[in-house]
Amino acid sequence: MTLFNISLRNARRQAGDYLVYFVTVVLSAALIHAFNGLVFSQELLALSSFMESLPVFIIMTSILVICVMGWLIHYVTSFLLSRRSRELGTYILIGLENNQVARLFFLENLIAGAAALLLGLPLGGMIFQMMRAVILSLFHAPYTFSLALSPRALGLTFVYFTVIYLMALSRSRKRIRKLKIHDLIYFEKKNEKAAVKQGRNRRKLFLAAILSGIAGTFLLLTRNMPLIILGTACVVFFLYGFFLCFSSGVPAYFEKRPGKKYVSNTLLVFRGLSAKMTTMGLTMAAISLLFTVTLVSEGTGMLFSTLFQNRVEGSTCFDIFIGTEALLTNANTAASGSSESEPDNSAAEFSAGAASFPHSIPNPETRLESAAPEFRPYLEYIRDEIPLLASMQYDIYQGENLQVTDYINENEEYYTYYNYDPLMAYSDYAALRKMLGYSEALLEPGHYIVHCMPYLGSLMKSYEQPVTAGGTQLQPGGVYTEHFTQKLWDGNGRGFILVVPDVCLRFRPVSHKIYGAMALRPLTLEQDDRLSAIHEQQSGGKTGLTYYSTGSSTLMTRSSLARECASMSACTIFPLYYLALILTMASATILTVQQLDESARYRRQFGLLGKLGMDRAEMTRALHRQLAIYYAMPALPPLLISLPLLWTMAHAFEPGTIDGPGQLMGILGTAVGLFFLIYFVYILMAVSSLKKNVLAE
Repeated sequence: MTLFNISLRNARRQAGDYLVYFVTVVLSAALIHAFNGLVFSQELLALSSFMESLPVFIIMTSILVICVMGWLIHYVTSFLLSRRSRELGTYILIGLENNQVARLFFLENLIAGAAALLLGLPLGGMIFQMMRAVILSLFHAPYTFSLALSPRALGLTFVYFTVIYLMALSRSRKRIRKLKIHDLIYFEKKNEKAAVKQGRNRRKLFLAAILSGIAGTFLLLTRNMPLIILGTACVVFFLYGFFLCFSSGVPAYFEKRPGKKYVSNTLLVFRGLSAKMTTMGLTMAAISLLFTVTLVSEGTGMLFSTLFQNRVEGSTCFDIFIGTEALLTNANTAASGSSESEPDNSAAEFSAGAASFPHSIPNPETRLESAAPEFRPYLEYIRDEIPLLASMQYDIYQGENLQVTDYINENEEYYTYYNYDPLMAYSDYAALRKMLGYSEALLEPGHYIVHCMPYLGSLMKSYEQPVTAGGTQLQPGGVYTEHFTQKLWDGNGRGFILVVPDVCLRFRPVSHKIYGAMALRPLTLEQDDRLSAIHEQQSGGKTGLTYYSTGSSTLMTRSSLARECASMSACTIFPLYYLALILTMASATILTVQQLDESARYRRQFGLLGKLGMDRAEMTRALHRQLAIYYAMPALPPLLISLPLLWTMAHAFEPGTIDGPGQLMGILGTAVGLFFLIYFVYILMAVSSLKKNVLAE
């Protein structure tokens, strides 16, 4: 039998004995190939100019994935070397040279890796099709199934796996070449050396690690970058200190409480667990750290998804929005000091015209004369190229004080953007509600209406103070919370607006002017680009990601915002979940491989206990309890660290992004649920296999 045949036989045996590891490598190859497909997909990159960043994000994530997969393969390879060292030593004993044995071990692992890659490539193609369908749906683009393969994606996947395996196997190959027969035969009896010696100092370090973890978690909750960096260092120290010193902390606990040591199967469970921590403390600490990164990645992805969805839904209620700082105000008409002076009603006339036929296509040409000069270049293009359902120009006015703003600041998270409470004329508000398809809102004489973002709704409903506008005192009226373009500095107020009778605004200065339009159909990319070019000419500079201008005017279209948010979702959420999935699978694989390899020892141990009188039900409970604690230990500290961190991160978003604690708890619960869904699959595989092999009749 040749070395290749022996390697092939051993590779088959390895895939069977460590099926969990082999399946994880196959899935990892599939995910790497699928995401490489996104990097080279010209179809997806052409969806939006923002998608040009997608390859950069995926490649950066892939570098981390390569490191994690390299660590996994190196760890399992070293583990297999220690478990099969006696077999490899026997090969040398019967006449093979160290180089031949090293080549044999190298080839069998390389064959297993090649088989995983070959199985992973078609699976990765299927995953790529699913991700392609999701991304196209984000852009509302049609999806058609295609089996086209990207040679560059295949080549890059092959390069990644070649680098991972060559780096992981080179060290084991060098080690076999140097080891003598005696060292190989007794290599499996060597355990991981304790990084911290037993004794009082180790117990002190265990306590210091616990305190460091508590302090680090609180530091992570601050919004100060130096403190966050310090908190991260404290958390890392906690994880390593906790697991390295756990095996001394447990005996110390039971020494002071001898009565608890012999309750039920406690001694059996914690004795085995303590021995396991002694041999793999560093590994458990590394896995716990990876689980922390996993939960943060998944939670961040969920938060970003909510943020992008909120921006699409809440930033503008119009298909086309243009806001500009007022160059002239209604106060100009009052300059003569005559109380009989009338305000500039061109905006009101424009509004009335738009509101009179919200379901017909207006004729923009007849409105150019009454439109504000700032809007005319846009309206000329819209008239010729974009059919509308309805459109409207109106003004936002400056209130007399900060009465309502101060109330909100005192009771809710809020960013103050004006030095006055913004006001809107009721006639404009009624016309806007009709144009947007909202129900009618009646304003009783002597009252005012509050229209605010949903997160301020309950707060404003409890506000019972009168406000003054144009010298008239107004009592509280209704509170409405439909989407109303209240996330922009020059929108319908920032977070809220007070709707007052038109007569109260006779002499109030204008804050800014707004043009809003509802299109007959979604704007195309070419139409968005043309409007953006007009805006650049008007503002004298380039626009931002969503056409936000740094000058005195803003252009936003619903279609451009949706494209940007879809692009940001693809560029951030997909890589975050890619990384989280790989981290979870790699870490859970190492934990499971360690447990499955203990089958023979557990079988001997429980066989002896059975002879001593322990029944099968008691042994099953002991095994379940030991596995539960074993798998919970590296997962619980990340929960205690990541959930407060994600909670703080969510509150760093713009107020109103997260609609209350209930939504935030749902987001965090979903992130934790996704993590444990994958984790439980590996746990169930370990439990099923161990019960079958250990507790067999």
